[in-house]
Amino acid sequence: MRYGSRGVCLISAIPGRGFKTSTSQTAADSLTVTFTGADHRSTMTATITPSAKATVREASF
Repeated sequence: MRYGSRGVCLISAIPGRGFKTSTSQTAADSLTVTFTGADHRSTMTATITPSAKATVREASF
């Protein structure tokens, strides 16, 4: 992901073996990338509003 003055854009999201990747971007200022495997999910959300930051959520099932 790359932060810019007008939004966040995806540079690359390459899943490891056994994982799939999905992305979601409903507005220019926020981007979510999710990696999903058989028993694990990692979700990264980047935003520039109100300031540039990223959050990561991990879940095992």
